[in-house]
Amino acid sequence: MRRLALYLWALPATLLGVLIALASWGSGGAVRRVEGVLEVAGGWPARVLRRGFPFSGAVAALTLGHVVVAVSSIALKETRAHERVHVRQFERWGVLLLVLYPLAGLLAWLRGGDPYLDNPFEREARAAAE
Repeated sequence: MRRLALYLWALPATLLGVLIALASWGSGGAVRRVEGVLEVAGGWPARVLRRGFPFSGAVAALTLGHVVVAVSSIALKETRAHERVHVRQFERWGVLLLVLYPLAGLLAWLRGGDPYLDNPFEREARAAAE
């Protein structure tokens, strides 16, 4: 029952991830389920990740609820521990994480830090992956 509640709490973000997974699959990417998480590799979302985002630049993977989108299958494997922390963060914060994460980065930047490296959500993920 608890597991179901966690999936439901993260569901809005997961649905966004599922849309990206469908776009990836439709553009030649691979989609599979690993340990209750939908993992997506390749396709056009991979090109977006390689191009990068403001403040973070290119990224190997991105988590939305119970969906992890990555540039490749190798990137999925290499970032699995890190991205699973983000899955747990979505289970804890739900859709609020879509607002809290960028706000935490903005706060880090306003304090003179790096919006990505000094973001507490990223710090937690890096610590767990090490």
